[in-house]
Amino acid sequence: MLDKTVVSFADAVSGVQDGATILIGGFGSSGVPTELICALLDQGATDLVVVNNNAGNGPVGLSQLVAAGRVRKMICSFARSSNKAQPNAVAFAECYRAGRIELECVPQGTMAERMRAAAAGMGPFFTPTSYDTDLAKGKETRVIDGIGYVLETPLKGDFALIKALHGDRWGNLKYRYAGRNFAPVMAMAATTTIAQVDQILALGEIEPERVDTPGIFVQRVVQTGNRQNA
Repeated sequence: MLDKTVVSFADAVSGVQDGATILIGGFGSSGVPTELICALLDQGATDLVVVNNNAGNGPVGLSQLVAAGRVRKMICSFARSSNKAQPNAVAFAECYRAGRIELECVPQGTMAERMRAAAAGMGPFFTPTSYDTDLAKGKETRVIDGIGYVLETPLKGDFALIKALHGDRWGNLKYRYAGRNFAPVMAMAATTTIAQVDQILALGEIEPERVDTPGIFVQRVVQTGNRQNA
């Protein structure tokens, strides 16, 4: 019987190796797999490359991972926190200024398309976004039909940590509104996708037309609030 559910967050993040590239869902505070990130903090993997919309938002989660020195490189669109008064909120800025972490700043649309290209098995692609800016430095550029383009490469993850509203034992996922954000494309672009869900439903309880991420792209599912996770 196919069953991708695991009983604890520790089990969910087991096997994440040092140096792994981790795609982490979330936009601001929406759709952030906080419990999975905290489990990764406890798990101990280091020298990580993290792909996220920002570089930590609030005192818990990614900011903690950065503050602990576990992230070698951050690939993101927004490298500042909107909650500067909270603990760990300036962790990335402090680490970056001290030379303890690398930054690759990528426009949101380009980041999503780079992951989509990896998911589709495509090679590099040209985009006009960031042409003739500092973000294009060191990259191949071309002018085609009078329009400048920048060559961008696919962005694949070893693991994806994402959050959904509902899941089932086959790994099918349903998101809630903006909680969807980058999660579907991250699930497709990672070798191993780990999803935390608010509730695990029985097979068939997620209507087929409401399955936002098919289970073929998900390897592990863990429910928030399981007694084993407390």
